[in-house]
Order: sequence, then structure tokens, then C-alpha cells
Amino acid sequence: MKKTQTAGPLSKLSMAGLLITLGIVYGDLGTSPLYTLRAMLNGATTIDRDFVLGALSCIFWTLTLQTTFKYVFITLRADNKGEGGIMALFALLKKRKDWIFIVAIVGGCALLADGIITPAITVTSAIEGLRILKPDIPVVTVVFIILSVLFFIQQFGTAFLGKSFGPVMLFWFSMIGVLGLVQLVRVPDVLLAVNPYYAIKLLTAYPSGFLLLGAVFLCTTGAEALYSDLGHCGLRNIRLSWIFVKTALLLNYFGQGAWIIGHAGEITSRVNPFYAIMPGWFLAPGIIVATAAAIIASQALISGSFTIISEAISLNFFPKVRISYPSSLKGQMFIPLVNVILYLGCCFIVFHFRESAGMEAAYGLAINLAMLATTVLLMLYLRDKLPSYLRILCGVVFFGVELSFLAANLSKFNEGGWITLVITGVFALVMYVWNRGRRIKNSFISYVKIKDYLPVIKALSGDETVPRYATNLVYITHANRVTDIENKILYSILRKQPKRAGTYWLLHVDIVDDPHVTEYEVTELIPGIMIRIDLRMGFKVPVKASLYFHNIVFELMAEHKIDLISSYPSLKQYNVLSDFRYVVIDRVPNKEYEFSHNQKLIMGLYFLISKIGMTDVRYLGLDVTNVNVEMVPLLARSEIIYNEKQPPVRTKDPKKIRTSDITFTRVN
Repeated sequence: MKKTQTAGPLSKLSMAGLLITLGIVYGDLGTSPLYTLRAMLNGATTIDRDFVLGALSCIFWTLTLQTTFKYVFITLRADNKGEGGIMALFALLKKRKDWIFIVAIVGGCALLADGIITPAITVTSAIEGLRILKPDIPVVTVVFIILSVLFFIQQFGTAFLGKSFGPVMLFWFSMIGVLGLVQLVRVPDVLLAVNPYYAIKLLTAYPSGFLLLGAVFLCTTGAEALYSDLGHCGLRNIRLSWIFVKTALLLNYFGQGAWIIGHAGEITSRVNPFYAIMPGWFLAPGIIVATAAAIIASQALISGSFTIISEAISLNFFPKVRISYPSSLKGQMFIPLVNVILYLGCCFIVFHFRESAGMEAAYGLAINLAMLATTVLLMLYLRDKLPSYLRILCGVVFFGVELSFLAANLSKFNEGGWITLVITGVFALVMYVWNRGRRIKNSFISYVKIKDYLPVIKALSGDETVPRYATNLVYITHANRVTDIENKILYSILRKQPKRAGTYWLLHVDIVDDPHVTEYEVTELIPGIMIRIDLRMGFKVPVKASLYFHNIVFELMAEHKIDLISSYPSLKQYNVLSDFRYVVIDRVPNKEYEFSHNQKLIMGLYFLISKIGMTDVRYLGLDVTNVNVEMVPLLARSEIIYNEKQPPVRTKDPKKIRTSDITFTRVN
């Protein structure tokens, strides 16, 4: 057995790791000052000192309870061999409860909706600052151009951009911290907002104060992305850098609050306190830096969406689609289909709302759903990690906070929240149907004990009266046990068209819960004639089964365990390598088997969705010129290989024979 284990390159605490963490992890959280307080102002009926202190108190305690306590202190510990994110957490827990796959689907799909809305709202918020300099600037057109360029360059890789992410975000956080501090020293009374009394007063005494939670929630929207990037940056780098990030964010929020108190009578719907606290001479460079930070936040969500889909494919939640790796940067991938969906979705959001203020309801609801899903899985994870009373306390706090935010966000359902539910619902339907459809499809696979068929396979391999089909014949098997084999594979070898080969290979690809496992095992069922290779790969490992298989075969050759030189005399004298041929068995729908109404609907949608994905041949990286795809129908019965001693199942009437659930009567 061979095994290779990999780890994230930035898992160790270092200055370089801290800098890169700023660029990768905090784009979404870091750009929240662009719109959070502005959203609260838009929902306010009266802007006075108590309102501002209440708003700042809500933001302070949301960042403390939700981001710091839940995510930085607790959730980051719920890692799967160093990997974070809702799919990694699901992979760790999926054997505990049958229903948690639905929770993982909802959470993952909400993050995909977030990946559509985040680029739209962050870039739009940044560009809207230009209205201060030029009121008639076509914001929508500029945003459309920026997003078009951003999504277009994804196919070429963004390693050249990634090198600048860390320094840009370091400057961004330093800039917003200094800008806030300048205002804060002028009105230091805003520091009273750390007292939770002001938050409680706002939510209970202020007119429609509870509904303002929907705007408050925007300050913590990037916390879920923080968890997802655990594998890239490591626990210690994220925790230490969060001290700097949270300080800069709070300074900016409190600085905006100080400015609002001093200019309460001047505030209109067009005023954004984030830009209002900038000196006039710094406005142009400030908008440029804000736009750069917004692009970085967008890039982080786009890359995160690629990762979610990649993991969903490995966990059998999504059709197999083409994934490419355009740069040498570890973990960077490009999924064309997802890129197009995200781009079209972002453009729709921008052209539909046209103003960032209109996107806030959809934005908050998306990440709210993702956080609730994570909390459900987190409570299952903590069952064995914390005493019951502590786990219950955490559950009460987390669910209490997030359900309150959900109620506030749902109050804006008609203002844009419905878009989030539609996007999440479409993705969730695809993932649910794909997962259930695969389960139904796999239920038709029948297995037999391979040992009963080894003698006939050995005899066929040596029978020179049968034309040789291939020197090396490779079958893709789904049998998890070495002792089993699909009945359809035996039927293909022995009955459909007897396929004589020098060596039969059974290749089994198993995607395991450990994210970075790359190991294989070789089992000689018939020495030199039938060999099984089990490839075990983590759900983070690129599926290049054909490449891995050939590397293993040549390693076995180097160890003199097999001979790959052609057996044909004319080729053998020149050491020409023998040929390989693959057989892939594809199960297709048939009219012989009656599904239940529910199964019929699921399978109809499943085969419809499968058209957007790749075949197993392309997904496994097989050479299409050497592959034979055998189409077999979904049947509840197994094909008969031997002449069975037992006749078909008979009824009490000797003239009747039962096949499946239908009884036929002999009439002669």
C-alpha cells in the first residue's frame, strides 16, 4: 500500500501566512463597512445619539458573539484533517445521521447564492462612491465592465492577482482603521456602545428596531467564508490576524458612528458614512482602494464557489463537470459551467437592483441560511467534544442570534430576499435530485462473490480459440469489497461478447471523508491475470484516475511484479509496451421497471440534470479512443452467467412463471 498525505502550505504561523490570510480570508468581512451602517440608516425613522449608540452596540456584539466566539473560537476547531467549510464538516459527520445531507445541501447552496450576490453588492458599493466626485457616473455600466473582466480572467488563473491580495488588504484595513480613529477621537462618547444596554434598547424601544437586525447582520457576512478558508491558511494564522482585522473594523464602524452623531441633520438616502469620513483630498484614492478590496472580496467568493462545487461533486451532490487548474497555485481551480452561472447571476443582480441598497436583503438572507446550516452540523460535532450543558448553552446562543437575524431578514422578503431563496432553491434541487438519483440508480447494481468466477476467467484468458480483445482490459468497478464484483461486469466479460485478455484489471475509485488522502492498494485475485486496484482519494484531491492508474501500473512494472511488454513477438523484440483498453458500464433508464411516482420524478430529473455533466469516461480522464462504453438498462434482476441448476421462480400453477413482479401464463 502506498500513501501520501498533504497539508495546507500556510498552516504554520508566519508573517507570510498572516499577510496571505488577510488577502484570502477577510475580503468579504473587510468590505462590510461599505454598506452596513448605511443600510441601518436607510431603515431608521429617527437618527439621534441613542440610535447611533444602539446601532454600534449591535454591530460590536454581533462581531463578538457571532464572528469571534462562534467562528474564530469554536467553529474553526471543527476541522476535517485541517480543512474547514460546511462540506468538509458534513464529510466528517455524514455517517451519524441520514438527514444531515439535506442540511449540508442547503448550507452549501446558500453559499453559492452568496457567491453570486457578494461580487454584485461589494463592487457596486465601491463604485457608488464615485458619485461624490461625479454624480452622473453610470454606476451600473462600470460595475458590469468590472465584473465582466473579473469573470473573464478566471479561466487564465488568478495567481498574478493573488500575490497582491495580502498587501492590498493590509493597506485597506490600515486605511479604514485610521479613518475611523480620526473621527473617534472627536466624539469619544461612541465608545459607550460596547455596553449591551444600548443594543437591547434599540431592539426593544426603537420603532421597528428589531427589523434593523437585517442590516446589522451584514457586518458578519464573511464569517462563513472565514471557516471555509481554514484549509488554505491554518487556524493560528486566522486567529491571530483576526485581532488586527476586528480592531480595524470596529475603529471604522465607531468612526462612522461618530460622524453620524455630528451630522445627523445632513444625512440623506444618498449619503454613505463610509465615504463621508474621508477627507476631500483622499476621496479619489480611497475609492480606488475600496474598489480593489471589493474585487478581492469578489474573487474570494468566486474561488470559494468553485471549491464548493468541486467538493459537492466528490460527495455525490453535483454532476461531474469539467474542472481545470489554470495555475500552479495550490488549490486554485476553474469550473467553466460555474463561472458562467455566477457571471450571469451577478449581472442579473446588478441590472435588477441597480443600487447596492436594494441588494442588502438578498445578501443577508443568503449567508444567514448558510450560518444556520453550519450551526446544526456544529451542534452534532460538539456532541462528543463538550459537556451537555456547554453544548446546550452554545446552541441556545447561536440559534437564538441566527434565528433572530433570520426573522429580520425574512421581513425583507419582498424587497429582494426572494431572489436568495430562488437561487438557493434551484441549486438545492439539483443537489438533492442528483444525490437521491444516484442512490436509486446504485440500488440496481447487483454484486456476486468474485471467487466463484475466477476459474472461468482464468480459463478464458488462456483460451487461444477466442480472439484476444485486449492485452490489458480495465473495468471500472463500484464494488467496495475486494471479494465482490458487479454481475454486469461478469456478464460483459463472459457472455455479452467473451473478452479474452492477458490481464484483467478492476479499478475502484473511492472518494473518502479525509480531504487529502491519496492512497492505493493492489490485490492480485489471479496472479498475473486478474488484478484489482483500489484508489482512495480525499474529496479535495483532483480526480485524475487514469493518470493515477497508469502511474501505479508502471510502478508495479518497475518492481517487477508485472510485465507490460507486448506479448506479440514482432513487438516484444523492440520492447513495445502492451495495449490497454477500458470498458465502462453505463446504466440507462428502461421501460421494463416500474418506479414509484416519487422515484419516477426523481429519476426523470436526474437523467435530465446529467446532461450538463461529463460522462465517467471524461471525468476519470480516460482516453476515449481506448474506451468501450456498454449501455445496460436499470433492471431489478441480475443477468444469469452460468446455467443455473435452479429454474426461474415458479408459482403454484406449473403453467405460470414469475419474472420480477409480473406473472406470465403458458398457453400451450
